[in-house]
Amino acid sequence: MSAIVLNEKMEKASELALPESFSGINPHNLYLYVKSAQAAQRSNSATALTRAEVRGGGKKPWAQKGGGRARAGSRRSPVFVGGGKAFGPSNNRNYDLKVNKKQKKLALNFALNEHAQNGSLFIVDSIEIASGKTKDAAAMFKALNQRDTLFVKSILDEKTFLAFDNIRSTFVIEANELNAFLAANYRSIVIEKAVWTNLVGEAK
Repeated sequence: MSAIVLNEKMEKASELALPESFSGINPHNLYLYVKSAQAAQRSNSATALTRAEVRGGGKKPWAQKGGGRARAGSRRSPVFVGGGKAFGPSNNRNYDLKVNKKQKKLALNFALNEHAQNGSLFIVDSIEIASGKTKDAAAMFKALNQRDTLFVKSILDEKTFLAFDNIRSTFVIEANELNAFLAANYRSIVIEKAVWTNLVGEAK
């Protein structure tokens, strides 16, 4: 598999072969990382009162015997309207799922390899919009002819960030923010050559 190297006009100039370490990776690593990332985004705000937390209910609703009805001890019981919730959601639940460093790296390499297979992994010398204008960023994105794109810079400057910020189909990040979840979430990736060199070096 190869990454497509682009020139300044965002046209194909050559190709770079991916290291062997990017192939033959179990896709389950990506599944685990995406599942972990989605779990971390949960707000964990859903909650319901148990019968112990509902106010009132101190008095027995009716006599134990003689009424022809089932015995009841408190209006706070889940069987009554306004009573506590049985097995309801609690906001003290921990949704965190642990993924170790090796799995995170394998997940990212797998996602990049998938993009290479689909012809949607691009490498450029620099991603920079010196003017800070959205129209210049849009022209760069349009030249790729992709539905949406993740741009990865070594260091993100303010003008480049502002230029891409108004384009809904693009997202620009720094190299230390790149992860398997973002890589899998976009249909194409453009990476600066310096960032790609570091990725390949870490994969060996």
